[in-house]
Amino acid sequence: MPAPRFIDLTFPEVAHLPEDTVAVLPLGAIEQHGPHLPVSTDYVTATSAAEAAVAEVAEAGTAPVVLLEGLAYTKSDEHHWAPGTIWLSWDTLMRTLVDIGRSLQTSGITRLVFVNGHGGNSALGQVACRELRRQFGLATFFAHLSVPGDQVRDVSNPHELGLGIHGGHSETSLMLHLRPELVKMDRAVRRVPEQLTAYEQIGFGKPVSFGWLSDDFGPDGHIGDPTTATADAGKVLFEAGVQRLAAAIVEASTFRVR
Repeated sequence: MPAPRFIDLTFPEVAHLPEDTVAVLPLGAIEQHGPHLPVSTDYVTATSAAEAAVAEVAEAGTAPVVLLEGLAYTKSDEHHWAPGTIWLSWDTLMRTLVDIGRSLQTSGITRLVFVNGHGGNSALGQVACRELRRQFGLATFFAHLSVPGDQVRDVSNPHELGLGIHGGHSETSLMLHLRPELVKMDRAVRRVPEQLTAYEQIGFGKPVSFGWLSDDFGPDGHIGDPTTATADAGKVLFEAGVQRLAAAIVEASTFRVR
């Protein structure tokens, strides 16, 4: 069955949603992803994964759930230098998320899961979750299709040395699976900042993080090795991620700390 969409309901239907209905809000981005991927990459992956997970939960009847329309424009200031990047300031996005949460609370929604497709949203998203909890009593959760590579060391593709954080093997594979007509593999080149392996404490997925902009690593804008990407690898990544998201939505419908 298709994913139940919040915007397709009448307001009396919203008012009578089952108790503990989980609202799912995809957070994408419109930003450069190197010369080989469209600027819509994060929006496509987040919205596709959220829709598939919500549809799976709804069909199984394991939790009451509705899908909110995804946010395309979010916090992408690390890519501010590149044509095609449309980004909100941190305070604009924070106010947007808080306003959405206020509106959902007014509509009787008590549980909200963010499905994030852009690593640059993660820190702010965690703050927003707590703010929404404090101000409106919402039970809030922050999930990813896959945890961004700058936050956890990803060694699934040894050619990237755990440094494929943006427009590399994984994201390119996902887009080859989801929207292959938008991928330009003839323009894909390896851009792995191998110099970062010299540092034990500081780096992507290491104990100490660092502030960075995507053009710190070169003019192409991506960080990783898209040349190894395949649609088959993307299918495996997507389906596994959707399964995790579906399980998280079910847990979110009953989650309590006491």
